Amino acid sequence: MRNILKALAITTATAFGCTSCSYLDMTPTDKVSDKVIWENTQNAEYAVNYLYSYLIDIHNDQCKAGMTEALTDQMKYSSYNYNALCYIPSEYAYGDATTITASYVDAYSGYWGERYETIRKVNQAMSEMEQFGKMPEKDKSRLNGELKFIRAFTYTDLAKRYGDAILYDEDMGKINKDMPLTDEGKIWNFIEQDLRDAAEQLPDRTTSKGRLDKGCAWALLSRAMLYAKKWDIAKEAADNVASLGYGLEERYEDSYGKTRSAGNNEAILQYLYNLSLDITHNFDFYYTPGGDYYANGQTGGGYGVPTQEMVESYELASGGYPDWKEWHNPEGTESTPPYEKMEHRFQATILYNGAKWKGRKIEPFIGGIDGWCQWNMEREPKGRTTTGYYLKKLVDENHDVIANNGSQQPATIIRYAEVLLNKAEACWQLGKEQEANDAIKAIRKRAGLPYANKTGNDLWESIRHERKIELAYEGFWYWDLRRWGIAHEAYPKGLSGYQLHGLKIEKKSGEEKFKYSYISVDDQDRNFPRRLYRYPIPVAELSSNGALDQFEEWK
Repeated sequence: MRNILKALAITTATAFGCTSCSYLDMTPTDKVSDKVIWENTQNAEYAVNYLYSYLIDIHNDQCKAGMTEALTDQMKYSSYNYNALCYIPSEYAYGDATTITASYVDAYSGYWGERYETIRKVNQAMSEMEQFGKMPEKDKSRLNGELKFIRAFTYTDLAKRYGDAILYDEDMGKINKDMPLTDEGKIWNFIEQDLRDAAEQLPDRTTSKGRLDKGCAWALLSRAMLYAKKWDIAKEAADNVASLGYGLEERYEDSYGKTRSAGNNEAILQYLYNLSLDITHNFDFYYTPGGDYYANGQTGGGYGVPTQEMVESYELASGGYPDWKEWHNPEGTESTPPYEKMEHRFQATILYNGAKWKGRKIEPFIGGIDGWCQWNMEREPKGRTTTGYYLKKLVDENHDVIANNGSQQPATIIRYAEVLLNKAEACWQLGKEQEANDAIKAIRKRAGLPYANKTGNDLWESIRHERKIELAYEGFWYWDLRRWGIAHEAYPKGLSGYQLHGLKIEKKSGEEKFKYSYISVDDQDRNFPRRLYRYPIPVAELSSNGALDQFEEWK
């Protein structure tokens, strides 16, 4: 996708002059007056490039409160201030009935209006290209496939949130202010057809020149059909991805951190940033260890940090789990946790006391360069951790956060490891246990972990575990628990009736010895109300669309 960056910079301002629109007002108010944009391939590609930007918007914007991992046992935002990326993610995860109202959930998890704005623009583009396009039919078909992929990507995000939704296609004459909901099953059927069409129309990656290709369509279909519970289609799609030559990178870090242009054979859909073009993101600004700022006389970073619960989800490098009971003592222990014995994915994902980072050692203890602060006692941690850990995965160790706020490591939206895990789940549902085991075995082999074939519920638990660990902090775990219908159940199976923990670390004066004390970093137990399985329709949409009624659980 690096080939589209320059075009994006040009066409965002010129090809589609967007004006604001109300919820589901699908009447085109930003119609391109110069139809020349669709008359030849180059101009049409510029127009479609603009719509590509919605893919990264949807990927990044999954919860306005912060990363969805903070709604699970994987992450804790350290600040007690009442803001997004601070206290609000914890409040959301507590799930109190007086807090989890329709307006609250819509404010932090509702993207109804944003997604339908994208759908309208994609449908408008498809309609205008069909009406005015004079490019060769081969190019028109390819661009149509790109647009169908973007539409399917958008509808997938809508359907996983709301279930039933309003269905629009490229026939702009069907637009009506009062449009009823379409059954969820029909939405998934529509997504499936769009992606099958896209897979037929798009080139393979060897000739795609950095644009969307067949692998993207089949990979997204393998993801979407898990939500639809169409297991046979999810497996078919995953097998089709494999037939295109994708595979696992040798190093776990490269699977998401290396670019396709640098030879990443695992990255299927990836968005590239570029400092020189000022196309950057702020992930490092929020999640780098606080010491990266403190060492330069500034404060920052450490907004969200991994939890002790997540640390204990990882295995030893030799297989099996350490016994963490000694470190569950609120009074503390001077024994060093078994960090150095943990599996490689742990080492690549979580920074702990003494871990190597940017030529130094992480110091998440009281008075350390990175520092520690107590949850709910200090409102502004200023880069200090409340759990004793920092996030390593997705943070760029080579990035100078002082010199540049903006970062440029790639956003890997779909990678082959996910497709393998999608296949494993689909195969388990279909009773094809050997194929499910083979997929899990491949994932664990890359991690250097042993694996023996499993059956029945043991195999299912292995699939769930590998999704949690392999895809950690890539935006899956919350949606997986919700998709499986177990998020409301008691922890550790679900997200109810538990608190998150960390380790308070104190260094002995003049010695390289530490005391580790087990502490809660929550004000109350976390809970997932059942009504969160489907998000509420926004009040603005209900007011403007006479054909809609609020979902029963939100009345």
